[in-house]
Amino acid sequence: MNRLTGKVAVVTGGSRGIGRATAKLFAAEGAKVAVVSRTRSSIDAVVSEIEAAGGTAIGVVCDVSDAGQIKVSIDQVVAAFGGIDILVNNAFDPSAPNSATLDLSVEQLQRNFEMGPISYLRLMQAAHPHLKASGEGRIINFGSMAGVMGLAGYAPYNMAKEAVRALTRTAAREWAAHKITVNNLLPLALTWGEDAGVPEPTNPLGRYGDPERDVAPVVLFLASNDSQYMTGYSLTPDGGSLIDSAR
Repeated sequence: MNRLTGKVAVVTGGSRGIGRATAKLFAAEGAKVAVVSRTRSSIDAVVSEIEAAGGTAIGVVCDVSDAGQIKVSIDQVVAAFGGIDILVNNAFDPSAPNSATLDLSVEQLQRNFEMGPISYLRLMQAAHPHLKASGEGRIINFGSMAGVMGLAGYAPYNMAKEAVRALTRTAAREWAAHKITVNNLLPLALTWGEDAGVPEPTNPLGRYGDPERDVAPVVLFLASNDSQYMTGYSLTPDGGSLIDSAR
C-alpha cells in the first residue's frame, strides 16, 4: 500500500474498464487522480467511488481527439493538484476499430489514429513539463496484442496501436534524460458486456483478464518505483496469449 503517496496521476478513459480499475487502484495507493473521459456522469461515478473509499480524485471532461481540450484538461489537473507525475494513456473509441483491410476507409483509419497515437502524443507533450519537473515521471501507454498479431478484421485499430508502440519506444529513448520512463501495456481483459458474443479464450491460462485483479496491478507496477529501471518496454498481461510471438 501507499506506493503512490504524494503522486498525481492522469488516467484517460478512466470511466470504465481498465481505466476505471486503474484510477481506483492508484487512489487506493495514495495518488491524487484525475479521471479523464468524455461523459460527465460516468466520470463523476468513478470519482464518487474513489472518494467513498477515502481517496482523492477529480473528474475532467475531455475528448482526447481535440487538441484544445487536451491542453485545458492538463492545465485543470495542474491547477487542482500542483503538478503531474503519472500519465496513463488508455482512452480509445470503441465504435471505430473494426474493418477489414480491403474495406478500410481513410476516415476510419484517421479516427483510430486521432484517438490513439495522435492523442497520446498530444497528452504526452502537454504533460511533459510537469513530468520532467517531477523528477521521476511515468507514462504508461496502451497498445494492443491485436496489433502485434495482426488480428483479422481490425486493420485500423492494429495500425494505430502499433504506432503507439513506436511512439512509446522513441519517447523512452528521448525522455530518459528527463527522468521520465515510457512503457506500453498490451492487455487482454474482459471489458465488454456479457452479451457481446466473444468466443471462449484460447490463451494458456484459459480465461480473459479481469481489469481490477489482472491488469490494473501491472499498470501500478509501471507507475511506481518498482519499475524505475524499465523504459521502452511492452508488458503483456494477457494470460500467455503472446508467448513466443514477435514483439
